[in-house]
This record gives sequence, structure tokens and C-alpha cells, in this order.
Amino acid sequence: MAHAHEEPPDSPRVRAASLLRRHGWNATSPQVLEGGFSYWFDGDDACVAYVDTGGAWVAAGAPLASTERRLAVTEHFIAAARAQGRRACFFATETRFAGEVPLVSLQMGEQPVWDPAAWEAKSLRSSRSLREQLRRARAKGVRVRQVSSTEVADPATPLGQGVAALASQWLEGRDMAPMGFLVQLDLSTLPEERLCLVAELDGALVGLLAAVPVYARNGWLIEDLLRNSGAPNGAIELLVDDAMRRFCRAGSEFATLGLAPLSGDVSPWLRAARKLGSGLYDFHGLHAFKAKLRPHAWVPIFLSFPQQQNSLLTTLDVLRAFAQGGLVRFGLLTLIRAPGIVIRLMALLLVPWTVLLALPLARPYFPTPGVRWAWVAFDVMVAIGLFSLMRRFRRSLALLIASAVTGDAVLTLAQALLWNMGRASGMVDALVITVAVAAPWLAALLLWQAIRRARL
Repeated sequence: MAHAHEEPPDSPRVRAASLLRRHGWNATSPQVLEGGFSYWFDGDDACVAYVDTGGAWVAAGAPLASTERRLAVTEHFIAAARAQGRRACFFATETRFAGEVPLVSLQMGEQPVWDPAAWEAKSLRSSRSLREQLRRARAKGVRVRQVSSTEVADPATPLGQGVAALASQWLEGRDMAPMGFLVQLDLSTLPEERLCLVAELDGALVGLLAAVPVYARNGWLIEDLLRNSGAPNGAIELLVDDAMRRFCRAGSEFATLGLAPLSGDVSPWLRAARKLGSGLYDFHGLHAFKAKLRPHAWVPIFLSFPQQQNSLLTTLDVLRAFAQGGLVRFGLLTLIRAPGIVIRLMALLLVPWTVLLALPLARPYFPTPGVRWAWVAFDVMVAIGLFSLMRRFRRSLALLIASAVTGDAVLTLAQALLWNMGRASGMVDALVITVAVAAPWLAALLLWQAIRRARL
């Protein structure tokens, strides 16, 4: 991506960067210069960064505008979206904006905040475990140093190559497909102002912290924290400690690690979504990690939208913005990447399938009753194995089940070709045979992929 200073001075991104430096108060405001955003301007003194999902304009935080103009800009943006046949909403807004505008504000989580000047007095001194993590990392020989953000983002430099490998390992280790909007990994924006720290062990890169300024708040957003899988305990805490001390020396008054999604006082249906989605995203773990750094406060983060808009539909608009390519595509990519979800889904689907095989209506699809009951017994054993893996993943059991399902796929195909195809009559039979053949092949592929992902 080209940096803002390399673009024409009248380009939307350069204009947005200028307004960001004047009015960027939301913790997420520095991220509006990353890839994928469009910019809507209300005159020369206000801007909204947004993503067009096809059904809505999803804004990243509050408008970049003065206090006096913010309400009018909000109303104008909503009207402009409606003129294009789009809904409008503002994701990751804070209490200040929620109190200024006549919009519904639905809490979507909370973010931890620190006063860097009180980091040592309020955070370190109140947490023996945090101090111990820092001690361990230093004792192991982990060292933190500041590096040029330009070098970090340049794949032609040794450091840039190391960071790219670290980022690749981090992305590959996540169960969810890569997301966009406010959670993409982009180290190229604001190169002059960005703070980049690396943690090294014997000269090898084991961790990275990247922070960007929240201009109108005299503060910082720590937007990226990457850790090598082999990094000693405390390496990430050491990076945060170093960053907080730098913020303090610079006279900064605010620091945050950003949103902990679906945490805090969220609605019952969002709590249900958190529970259902825990196999894909470690909501509790992320909140717990940020909490152990002893924040000085937790502040709510909202999704703000017009009162006449449906809250569920608006939430789906936000999910589409993060999915960057459609929810169906994102879901399929995530299914391939998430071993736990694959195993759980296969176990649950195998139960009704086995019941169907045991019913009298399945008799015509098997050469003999013995063959039919052998398949039923086989599926029961596979289901038991899958439910066992759901409780605790064991590679040896997963390999055994994957091998058995692969054999199932081969035998099912052979039975379909040698027995079923010649006796099929009508679309129903063709559909049943197709599903019976395709299901074990797909299950085998997903299981082998799940085993590969589980090693990461």
C-alpha cells in the first residue's frame, strides 16, 4: 500500500489523514487509513471512513469532525447512505458519541484503557503475576528495542522478512478466516508516527508491538501484538511494559489495546453469540489477557445506528464488513481452518444420518441387511469417536477416524457404482446416492485438514 505522503495531496486518503490528525478521538480512528475503506466528505472539514457491504455503509467509529459539526455530519452521512439505497451504522463508537447523537447505541464489547503515567503505580505494583512475567522474560534473555516502521513494513529487509514470517504464523494459527475492516494486519500506515517495538531472543525475532497515535486524545492504540509460538513466557508483557514507559516519557495521557468483543454488559443475544462462537474465537481468553495487564478502566464500545433500523440486520451488516467478501465465503473458509468446529459439526450431523440408515426406508439402498447394519454400526463408532474428540483432541484418535472415514468414502463410492446406480429410479434416488457418496469424501477432506490445523 502506498503511504499517505506518497499520494496526491487531494486524494481522499490524504484528506482523511489530515482530518484524522485534527479530530481523531476514537480509539479506532488511526485504523481508518488502512486498506479497504472509502471516504465520504461533508465539506472540507469532516469525513466518515466506511466500508460498503452492498447493503449498508458501515462506518469505522465516529465521524472525523469537530464537536460542533459531529451531529450534522452524522445525519448527512445517514442521508447520503439512504440516497444510495444503503443502511448506515457506526461501529466502535464510544460513550462521547453515543451521548451526542439521537441514535440507538448497542454495546458490542469493551476496551481497556490506561493512563501511561500510572502504569507502574497502578498496574505493575498491583499485580505480582505481571511483575513475575516480566522477570521471567528478562531472565530468559528477551530484549526489546524500537525499530523503524518503514523497515518493519519492507519485505526486502531482514527485519521485514522476519515480521512477515511472524505475521504469517500468527494468521495461520487462527481458526477464523482472515478478517478486514478494523482487525486487518497493516503495518504500513502512519509510518512516521507509528511506534514499532520488537522482542528478540539471541537476535531472533520473537514478538512485535505496533502502536499508532490517537491524536485528539494525546494517546495511543496498541493495534498489533504478535508473538512467535516459541517465545518465552512474558515476551508480550515485556513489549507492553516498554511501550507504556515510552508513552509516559512522551507525556501521553491515554493508551488502549482496543476492543475485547462481546465482553462487558452486552445484550442476552450477544452473550449467546459469544457462547456459540467460542469454538471459533477465544472471547474469554482475549478479555482475560487484557485484564491481566491491569487496565485502569474498562469503557464500553458501541454499534450506533438509526432508530428505525433493525438491530439484528445492522449487526449482520457489521459482520459483512469484517468478512470482506460475504458471510458465506467467510464461513466456508473458517470451516476449513477450524478443527474444533469441523469435528463438532460432523459429530452432530452424523447422528441424524445414522438414524436414517437404521430406518426401514433405507433398505432399498443396500444389497443385504447385513451390509446395511454394518454401515450403521460403523457410523455409530465414528460418531462416538468424534464426540470423544470434541471433549479432548487426541491426534492418534483423529488419525484413526480420518483413515476410517477415508475408507468409508472409497467403499461407499464402490457400492454406488456397483449396486446403487443400476437400480436408481428418479431424482430422489439420484439425490440420495449423490449425498451418500459426497458426504464421506467431504468429511475425510475436512478431517485431514483439521488434523493438519491442530498441529499449528
